[in-house]
Amino acid sequence: MGAKSRRGSRLFPAFCTVAIGFGTLFGMEGGAFALQAGGVEIGDFETGSVVGQPFKELEVDVRLMAVEIGSVKTWYPPATVIDFRVRPGRPVLIKVANNSTVERGFQMEEAGHSGAPTALKAQVMLKPGETKYIGIPTSDLTYAGQGLTLTYRDPLHPNDPGGVLLMIK
Repeated sequence: MGAKSRRGSRLFPAFCTVAIGFGTLFGMEGGAFALQAGGVEIGDFETGSVVGQPFKELEVDVRLMAVEIGSVKTWYPPATVIDFRVRPGRPVLIKVANNSTVERGFQMEEAGHSGAPTALKAQVMLKPGETKYIGIPTSDLTYAGQGLTLTYRDPLHPNDPGGVLLMIK
């Protein structure tokens, strides 16, 4: 019994090291999560997919770009609306582009519910000139979303204004 518990205790540090490694890799590359149907996916237009549908076969629903107005760094447009009453049930595809000359971050999460286990959150870091796509299953937006809004901002510049994605359900 003693040998078995010692063997288990030796495996625990190895498991923690692997978990921290994956966490670090996930954090550096950009992360996305939602504990619902398909989860949020981040990728390139040609190779990315969400719930089995390639990004290149989906219509881009929202286009956001990093802008600088004087010393303020933010995402444009500051407000976007998706009306699910008139939109087909295909996944939502968001294009985020960094047209500035410095690295920019993009973070989108549920307003007011970011701590909930089913909260939707996506984060990616973009090099100058880089573009990424974020695919979100419609069910994650309509059923997992506690509220009607998702906020987006640049986590590298937390005091600068962000924006809001308003969902009409």
